[in-house]
Amino acid sequence: MTRQEVAVSLVARGLGWFGLYLAVALVPLVFAVIGVTAPGRGFWTEFSVALGFVGMSMLGMQFALVARFQAVAAPFGEDALVQFHRQISYVALIFILAHPILLQLAGTDIIGLLNLAQAPPRARFAVASTVLLLIVIATSVWRRRLRIGYEIWQIVHGVLSVLIVAFALAHMLLVGYYLDQIWKKWLWVVMTAALVVLLVWVRVVKPVLRLRRPWRVAAVTAERGDAHTLTLEPFGHNGFRFAPGQFGWLVVDRSPFSITSHPFSFSSSAERAGSIDMTIKALGDFTAGIGDIRPGTRAWLDGPHGVFSPDRNEGPGFVLIAGGVGITPMVSILRTMAERDDRRPVVLLYACRSLAEATFAEELTVLGDRLDLTTVYILERPGPDWTGERGFIDRGVLSRHLPLRHERLQYFICGPAPMVTAVEDALAAEKVPAQRVHTERFNFV
Repeated sequence: MTRQEVAVSLVARGLGWFGLYLAVALVPLVFAVIGVTAPGRGFWTEFSVALGFVGMSMLGMQFALVARFQAVAAPFGEDALVQFHRQISYVALIFILAHPILLQLAGTDIIGLLNLAQAPPRARFAVASTVLLLIVIATSVWRRRLRIGYEIWQIVHGVLSVLIVAFALAHMLLVGYYLDQIWKKWLWVVMTAALVVLLVWVRVVKPVLRLRRPWRVAAVTAERGDAHTLTLEPFGHNGFRFAPGQFGWLVVDRSPFSITSHPFSFSSSAERAGSIDMTIKALGDFTAGIGDIRPGTRAWLDGPHGVFSPDRNEGPGFVLIAGGVGITPMVSILRTMAERDDRRPVVLLYACRSLAEATFAEELTVLGDRLDLTTVYILERPGPDWTGERGFIDRGVLSRHLPLRHERLQYFICGPAPMVTAVEDALAAEKVPAQRVHTERFNFV
């Protein structure tokens, strides 16, 4: 297939997956109301129940959005799916909270059911599910403010999410209305079974498959900016190939069944066979101990993932915009271009605190001799002798360094979420078409 045919196929698949999402969210409601003719139930009562059903379906599909199915992620990118997962959880929460509020306004004594000591089991399950959902969202939004470690958060998030869906389903079955017929109950049983299968696939089957494809740490190399490069070698297998800019989920010195894994970009050339490099900055939790990992340590790698790659977005040239450790996928792109003797022009805008903390600074100089590469550093804390750009990447910086006919180029942005959003807005102001702007936010929490 040509690149244009591949692009059309991805768009078609993306529309198909989105249509399936809507169907799964709404079809249970359609089945639920079939044959319901009970008198005395007003519009707001029926509407509140409808919101509850849709909210329940959306909660169940949250598992699928983050299950790392490459076929699902291919049209959108895993980053986009995670962002959608995060935003749609707010919509599901609104639907679920609206359900009891509207029932109360319609005349049902919901407040009285909050007396859990005397409330029936169906009410207790509903309250428990809602409270746990609020806890999951709060600990996700404010994880860093609450100083919850990433590993602890992953475990708590996973366990509570399963309980939320289980309690919500128990509430629905105990209420019985809309589920009074056996085939309707079986509908939800089948949907629940699908979720169980999904969890088994993610937490059992995939780790079992990874058991047959272990990796080992071949070297740990210190880099500028308090970062280290892990060189990973396949152990007993041929590894895998990736596209420049992609990433993988890494587990080191633990079982592949470990709940906690970490996403990191590949920093090596995609043309290098065998070993793979991942450059990781010490930011706390697992990353703080990267430098202490010893060569020979067993590792497990789930990948490749992501659509953040020039291989998927061809153009006459590229603008790479990196903030901090967001330089990692950019170096993979540049190393790959050098291996391929790709002479298309590249502008790299690299924002970091100081030149001393600019990871890969020396190699970027070398790559400048092998490529048609222009590197621009934007320093937050420059020294007194610095004459280059300072502060942050804004429209002014872009206007000074973007080449002529920059609207035709492909743009790749990777860094902290606020920086990525600000650069997206600045590029829009510079008339860069949105379809030429590609982003990677490793903000999975």
